[in-house]
Amino acid sequence: MNILYKKVALIGLGLIASSIGHGLKKNSLCETIIGYAKTKQSRQKSLELDIVDEVSSSAAKAVVDADLVIISTPVGVMGDIAREISPFLKPGATVTDVGSVKENVISLIKPHLPASVHFIPGHPVAGTERSGPEAGFAELFNNRWCLLTPLENTDEQALKNLIEMWSMIGARVETMDPKHHDLVLAVTSHSPHLIAYTMVGVADDLRRVTNSEVVNYSAAGFRDFTRIAASDPTMWRDVFLHNKEATLEILGRFTEELFSLQRAIRKSDGDFLHNYFTRTREIRRGIVDAGQDTDSPDFGRQVASKETNKK
Repeated sequence: MNILYKKVALIGLGLIASSIGHGLKKNSLCETIIGYAKTKQSRQKSLELDIVDEVSSSAAKAVVDADLVIISTPVGVMGDIAREISPFLKPGATVTDVGSVKENVISLIKPHLPASVHFIPGHPVAGTERSGPEAGFAELFNNRWCLLTPLENTDEQALKNLIEMWSMIGARVETMDPKHHDLVLAVTSHSPHLIAYTMVGVADDLRRVTNSEVVNYSAAGFRDFTRIAASDPTMWRDVFLHNKEATLEILGRFTEELFSLQRAIRKSDGDFLHNYFTRTREIRRGIVDAGQDTDSPDFGRQVASKETNKK
């Protein structure tokens, strides 16, 4: 056994936390996992699925004596959670999060934490469109990146242990400046989600396109937008509200690119379009070469589905 933490507290029991729980148990990285969720149903389901060993109806009680506390709630309530658990945190404990925004999360959490704990913000860049305890599976983080944004004077051993924990449950770990993280994720995740939501919304508004046509012909590309747009609305609402600056910057650049494409189409500039699509095609090839997806015709989701069904 490779025990890194005696007791781990999972605050929030959705897709990411439940997958962490499965990963910790599969790799015997801790002795006890205690979970907190807002609803009794989620707490009970987490016990039934053996994600956790114990549950608590209070986040404050859940963190007592925990060596590692992972805040896995929507970004918008992380500050309230930090305030609630602060008096009950064990000196020397590590507190981390899984939010996809870092600068604002740090400003929400850090002021409430005592100096006696180690706060190491984090973000596993992994997920599916599903949510809840039943959505989690141990393989979720396999070969996916977990970005840690350690603060100044972060304890080296605490950081080393957290890196090892993420590595042991399958992730590739990188450290990054919080502001740079938010800009990168605005490009790779946040803006694409907003664009997907927009495209699905446009289809819904177009009365010329019937519901059956949208469903029947979605394999033409619209399907991939709907998969992204099916993500947790609470989580994504909070992401955009807490990463305004970077998201708006990238959307501004997106608008400029869109105008260029509109101009090329209007002028029948085939050379521009061909060169543009050739360049963007290389980005897709780079993602596949980096092992972040497969080149299968179903964009790798057949593999993901098989893994999900094994859980």
